[in-house]
Amino acid sequence: MCDLDGSDAGGQFVRSALALAVLENEPIRIENVRGDRSTPGLRHQHLAVLETMAEICEADVSGAELGAETIEFDPDLEVGGRNGAGVGADRPRLPGGDYAVDIGTAGSVTLLFEALLPLATILESPLSIVATGGTDVAWSPPIDYLRHVKLPLVRRCGLVAACEVERRGFYPDGGGRAALHLAPSNLRAIELAERGPIEGVRCYSTESTSLADRDVARRQLEGALERLSIADREDEPAVAGADAIGNGDARAIDDSIEVLDRRELTVSSPSPGSAIVLRIDHGTGVAGLSALGERGTPAERVGEDAADAARDWLEGAAPVDRHLADQLLVLLAVAGGRIRVPTVTDHVAAGCNLLRSFGIEPTVTDDGETAIVSIGASTTLL
Repeated sequence: MCDLDGSDAGGQFVRSALALAVLENEPIRIENVRGDRSTPGLRHQHLAVLETMAEICEADVSGAELGAETIEFDPDLEVGGRNGAGVGADRPRLPGGDYAVDIGTAGSVTLLFEALLPLATILESPLSIVATGGTDVAWSPPIDYLRHVKLPLVRRCGLVAACEVERRGFYPDGGGRAALHLAPSNLRAIELAERGPIEGVRCYSTESTSLADRDVARRQLEGALERLSIADREDEPAVAGADAIGNGDARAIDDSIEVLDRRELTVSSPSPGSAIVLRIDHGTGVAGLSALGERGTPAERVGEDAADAARDWLEGAAPVDRHLADQLLVLLAVAGGRIRVPTVTDHVAAGCNLLRSFGIEPTVTDDGETAIVSIGASTTLL
């Protein structure tokens, strides 16, 4: 059994550890679960990941309860690569199937899906998970980030995945409903060491029906576009971004950033809420920056917060945003390659240490402004 210590880590460590345990078909024990959080132990969304992984892998589990600070997880998969998949004869095989998960409250649906994505590389047949919970909640990427940023990026590397959203779930009631569909995948090496030329921005702004009479989605988008136009034209009058650009129209905001897509969406949800995701396309990939609406915060300010994050990213050189940086580590362990990250965050550092616990040795080269995390083909999982 692989013994792991989560004293200096959070939920990402737990999710990644469970995914790695399945990919390696290796039992793990995690002590001090989410030890660096003010409320350590399993919360609803972490428990949902543990229970879902256990169900689809027929794993033996102990500590599967809210607040548990020690868990054990022992997957029980058959081994032997599927035909034509390029997976070695000693690799585990994961049956597909259809599953339903109720996370409870506003526990994050997107973080559950994010943990399951790497399992596509050992699937025997398609796998679908329908989850009920929070689709757009704090401390978690909005569902549009998963749909329009992460999934398009990993599909470029050969991972076959799609996400459908039936109903949005904002904090505190959650109640959202979405489905993740995975198919057997052959992941290619991830090469994201350099950022390509900026091609433009895609904007996805969402409001619940209860906020539609206040035009929250439109105002969020206007705030983001106007702040982006100011970012590169400080000595010129700001461009009236939303007035000058029609829905879906592609016109320049300023000399360097072009609107490639613009979507305003009104959705049903048990709780009022809003979210905005900005996807920046460049020559070698995409990055995503987002913000969630908060009670008492003007919608324009929510859009400006997302735009400020985009401005910070544009000033750097990394091809991915800081959230993708740690989310891609397990996939990097599967296929190998290189990723230039904006900075070595605590999540990235904890993720690299976790990989080492499984015998995978990532190399981290920090130049003071960005860092490159690389894993050679000879040390990958598959």
